[in-house]
Formats: sequence, structure tokens, C-alpha cells
Amino acid sequence: MKKRLIAALLLSLATAFGAGCTTTPTTTEADTTVVSDTTTADAAADTTTPEETTAEPVTTNAPPETIRIASLKGPTTIGMVKLMSDDDGALYDVSLYGAPDEIVALIAKNEIDIANVPANLAAVLYANTGGAVKVAAINTLGVLYVVESGDTIQSLDDLKGKTLYSTGKGTTPEYALNFVLKQNGIDPDADLTVEYLSESAEVAAKLAADPSAVGVLPQPYIAAASLKNPDLRMAISLTDEWQKAGAELVTGVTIVRTEFLESYPSEVDAFLRKFGDSVDWVVANHTEAAALIGSYDITPEPAALKALPYLNLAFVTNEPLKEKLGGYLGVLFDFNPKSVGGALPDDSFYYISK
Repeated sequence: MKKRLIAALLLSLATAFGAGCTTTPTTTEADTTVVSDTTTADAAADTTTPEETTAEPVTTNAPPETIRIASLKGPTTIGMVKLMSDDDGALYDVSLYGAPDEIVALIAKNEIDIANVPANLAAVLYANTGGAVKVAAINTLGVLYVVESGDTIQSLDDLKGKTLYSTGKGTTPEYALNFVLKQNGIDPDADLTVEYLSESAEVAAKLAADPSAVGVLPQPYIAAASLKNPDLRMAISLTDEWQKAGAELVTGVTIVRTEFLESYPSEVDAFLRKFGDSVDWVVANHTEAAALIGSYDITPEPAALKALPYLNLAFVTNEPLKEKLGGYLGVLFDFNPKSVGGALPDDSFYYISK
């Protein structure tokens, strides 16, 4: 049964990620730019909840000796580095991965308790495991920017008539861009040309070769690329444009196995408090945080230092989590229901601390 679940989840991961997977040049993470590709509807339907989730939740337990945490090498982990450093493996067994499919397999086998994943992948997992995970926090807002090597793009209107290079055809980078274009009366099919490439490195190469080229890239990839191309400039924040449209662009979230949450609610709440404190510290201490980020091989220290002001790190829980993430998933659903698992998650998806 677990093998069947893993196969189904890995198929649905194609729904969640696709060709838009990019990160800093030193990793293979989906840059947590929250991508979601199209695939067969059967992938979302052909799933089975693991046997463990059918057991009655344990209500009285000794505290766990270890809490197993999986995270990606990218923005979803950057806010957690202070927590990781302070704990030093005493309670939290943190493992970093380069690609979301590695975490999906661990979730299916109940080999992790908490994970930091792209926002829409959380919804896909909730749908495909029958509610075996819950979302507990937003840890990163938007990390996508319109970039250029020149100084011609000052607003979205300046994109009209341009060729824009991006990654993620049929994925959430495309949906994130198209949402703000349409909100500003710009037809992405008629008013500009968007050329989709397979990797962020290809977009960066186009920008380096042609000073007039314009692209969409994520942080911290922009910071890493700018070390080689100092003229690279963030012209427009897609996060800001989403907010102007009354919505929130969400990159990364923290999910918890439902069974673990029901067994150890106090320990989960304590972890969330420490994570929130860690995010606050990273936001306030860029130099020290960049050194930690580099030491954990998440992204090189120089790139981390340049990227930190633009990563939109956050820690959002409870009702604000439901409001912000629910709105974001609703936008994705309107573009492609498969990007969120075929249907919008119900209220049980959101962990509201008592």
C-alpha cells in the first residue's frame, strides 16, 4: 500500500513542479518558487492514505526524543538556520534536500514529522494522502522578480512589446506572472512575448548576453547570478504586485504529519515558536545569518548576504495563515486545479493552534 502511495505522490509531484524547478547555482531545489505542472487527473485520484494514519491518535505521550524535519536547500530553510544552529541536533534532526520529490517519498513512508515545502505542494499532499498532513505556517512569501541588466523596466506597462524570458511554462511561475499582468490590464498572450526556458541558468545567460533582455528569476538565484553579472537589476517585485492586487504570493510553508501533530501538539507548538523566533533573528541579523546559511550549504554566503533583504521571509500562523495561503491557492486553482491537488483544501488543512 505504501508503495502505491509513493508512486501516486511522485506522479502528483509532476503536477506540483514540472520544468520550472530552479534554485541557486549550487543546488537543485525547485527554488521553492512553488511550481506546479500539468499531468493526468488520475495521478491525483489514485492515492491511498498510509496505514499509520488510520490508527487512533495517541493523546498522552512522553515527549519525542527526536523530531525529524525535512527541508529544501533554498528560501524555505533560510529562516530556520538560527533554530538549527541553536539546537545543533539535540532535538531537531534536520535533513536538507535538493528536490521536493525526496521529501514526498519520506512523507509517504512516515519517515519525517515536519517539513518545509513549496506552498502548493502542501495542498497536493493533503489531497493525495487523505489529510495525512496539515499546514502549520507560511515561512516565505514571494521570491520572484522581473530582472534586467539595463534600466528600461520601471513598471509592468514597460513590459508591453518586450520578450520576457522565464521558467515554468504551465507552472506557478507562469501563473504568478500572468495573474499580475491580467490584474493590470495586460494580455500575456497579446501584449508581450514570454519565452519559457527550462532552467534559471538559461534565463541568466540570456540576460548576461543581451543587455536589453528582460527575465523573471527567483531569489536567491538573482543574488548568485549578480555576482557574475553585476549589472543585473531587480526591476519589479512580483510579491509587491500581488499585494497591490489584494493577494499574497506565497513560496514556502511548514507542514506537519497529522498523526504526529495529534500525538505531540505541545512539541509542535514549541517548534513553531522557535521557528518564528529564528525567522525574526535572520531578518534582523543579515551578516551573521548569511554566514550560517553558507555553513549549511544552502547558498554561498556572499549570495545569501545579497539576497536576504529580498527573500520576503515571514512566519504566518493560525487565521492569517488560512487567509493568505487560502487566497494564494485560490488563484492557482483558477489557473489550473491540478496545481493544488484538484480541489481547494478544506478547513482541516490548516492547523490553528489552541
